[in-house]
Amino acid sequence: MTGTAPGPSLSLPEEPVELRRRTRALIEQDPVEGTAVVDAGAWIADPLWGSWGPALAAAGMDRERFGAVVAGYRRELWLWVMGERTWAQSAGGLLGRLQRRLPAREAGPGT
Repeated sequence: MTGTAPGPSLSLPEEPVELRRRTRALIEQDPVEGTAVVDAGAWIADPLWGSWGPALAAAGMDRERFGAVVAGYRRELWLWVMGERTWAQSAGGLLGRLQRRLPAREAGPGT
């Protein structure tokens, strides 16, 4: 039987409260620079790769692709930084986006 194997099981890491606080402070102090930082995505992609990277890499997503997916989710992450979304909403949505963008894999025997 062929098909698509399910993606990795990823869980939400603990909310990076201090990172959120520092990012929001940067936005408030320098809106142009703060927006550029959020738009680039590395500010949050780096710590999330530490949590999700091994499972995503095993499923076929490299760090560069991961960074691009995170950067593409910048508006939702912005809303979390600014307090308009919860961490569960933002990170959960990002998890779904990542899983939908994993390379298709053939299901192995017994799956």
